Amino acid sequence: MPPGQASDARYRARSMWLDTYPGSLGPRPALEGDTDTDVAIVGGGFTGLWTAYYLRQLDPTLRVTVIERDICGFGASGRNGGWAIGELAAGIQKYAALADLPASLRLARAIFDSVDEIGRVTAAEGIECGYHKGGVIRWARNAPQAARQAAQVAHEHELGLNTDEIRLLSAEEAREYGRATGVLSGIFYAPCAAVDPARLVRGLAEAVERHGAKIHEQTAAVAIESGRLLTDRGTVRADVVVRATEAYTRDLRGRKRQLLPIYSLMIGTEQLPRSVFDEIGLADRPTFADDRYMVIYGQRTADDRIAFGGRGVPYLYGSRISPSIEQHHRSHERIHRTLVDLFPALSKAQITHRWGGVLAVPRNWTPFVHFDRAAGTAGAGGYVGEGVAPSNLAGRTLADLICGADSERVGLPWVGVRHRRWEPEPFRWLGVRGSRWLMAGADMYEYRTNREARAAVALARKIRND
Repeated sequence: MPPGQASDARYRARSMWLDTYPGSLGPRPALEGDTDTDVAIVGGGFTGLWTAYYLRQLDPTLRVTVIERDICGFGASGRNGGWAIGELAAGIQKYAALADLPASLRLARAIFDSVDEIGRVTAAEGIECGYHKGGVIRWARNAPQAARQAAQVAHEHELGLNTDEIRLLSAEEAREYGRATGVLSGIFYAPCAAVDPARLVRGLAEAVERHGAKIHEQTAAVAIESGRLLTDRGTVRADVVVRATEAYTRDLRGRKRQLLPIYSLMIGTEQLPRSVFDEIGLADRPTFADDRYMVIYGQRTADDRIAFGGRGVPYLYGSRISPSIEQHHRSHERIHRTLVDLFPALSKAQITHRWGGVLAVPRNWTPFVHFDRAAGTAGAGGYVGEGVAPSNLAGRTLADLICGADSERVGLPWVGVRHRRWEPEPFRWLGVRGSRWLMAGADMYEYRTNREARAAVALARKIRND
């Protein structure tokens, strides 16, 4: 196989999204020695590319250079579930504690707006990524899940969200969105669109180049210092260096414990006939999940597949990232069984793709944006698996901060959030593995007994308030 084809095949093996991408995945040229730029961005995923895109929108004279170790979309941006959800992992109440409730609600609605902004940009730039804003349907499939749903919606309404944004559904109403088994109630969360993430990130990279930014792939960042980025291909001198590396932050010098890499795995089905969707629903392509503790997530793709995933692969000691874990047979089989449990009509559907990737978790589970003009450094991330829409707001915010724009975004309460480093090993491994074991056990307990798992409730509360 010629080298170019071998490289293309290697990247296509990373996910269904990359495998079905219609264009070439051949890498762009690497950096060739030392260079100067105004803004250097480390990472060719959503955060880095949105930042580059909006920087060039704000100031077309600005020299912007994106450095990517593999290809744009190699990491989480090309492997995720395709949920552009208007949500931040920390939630409204946690950001309210950092600032105040009105500021936190402004942040929440700015994230809502990012869902629509992605749709606007993809239309304007001609990015065909299957964007469809069908919201999220979350089913409750046992009594504890139903109780949590009722409490959550009441709480969100008390904080200031409205029924057009989030509402509680009866079992009959919930089944109108998708006919999963055992549905007792549901939540419909409106600010979410389904996308093909690989087509979005690859199309965004092309748009960034059309607008005048440079992208160098096959160039590994080694360290970020004030005024410069060290790579294996040379030094990039810049007024500002933006870190947009998410879980791969652990590979930068001195940053191994800054963000925790956690694996999530997915499967994809063959293209399904209309008769299957007549049986299971999902007519308006809502993204879907239920309210178990061990997160699951799915969507009906634009070409009528089901892409479905979940978390549960063991955390690797020392925050290792290993491609071998992306084909974790037991976890993929568990995910398949869960999908068939939701929709028995899919029991005979062929699973054509199995893949996985890492997401980034900060120690306080709170996504952030930061900018230090004096040091010439900036960054964003820690999305805990919900980065498709928030990364758009992060990119706009970083561009505003770097260019000195006086926008409402620069005062939102995720700007300047700090978090402590994760514990050293073996405490990190013990804590993460123990939490995973507890949450998985809680799901089993609730399904078997129909009673609330109080230990899991306490742990979830501790995580929210940490």
